Amino acid sequence: MMTEMMKGNLTNVLPMIVIGGWINWAFSGFLTTKVPFPLTLRFKPMLQRGIELVSLDASWVSSASWYFLNVFGLRSMYTLILGQDNAADQSRIMQDQMTGAAMSAPPDPNKAFKAEWEAMEITEHQWALENVEEELISKDLTLDYSQ
Repeated sequence: MMTEMMKGNLTNVLPMIVIGGWINWAFSGFLTTKVPFPLTLRFKPMLQRGIELVSLDASWVSSASWYFLNVFGLRSMYTLILGQDNAADQSRIMQDQMTGAAMSAPPDPNKAFKAEWEAMEITEHQWALENVEEELISKDLTLDYSQ
């Protein structure tokens, strides 16, 4: 069970590390955006990672810092848009793992599949233009071209 949890954490964290490293390598030294309010110089090392300009205003944000701000700052937006218990909220999964909720018995997949099977509704699709070729040919033959 611990190995499965570690695999789950690794599959969630590894892509973030790879993408963050790629952004840091590819866009190192680029400024992405400027915050619309003034900031003190204490924010400068946090927001301007990879840019060493003394004269640059602290409200400018580098690309690497912008990536981390989006990754960690959009959690509340995910909760607002997707609801309280959504799959994008990794902190909830980590909390479940720490409290032992992940160690409890896994849900029965047969029940889940049965519920989905019962919820499916099979419908017959009726084409609006099913025999359009035949109708066009028959109308074309009935037209009088002598005029």
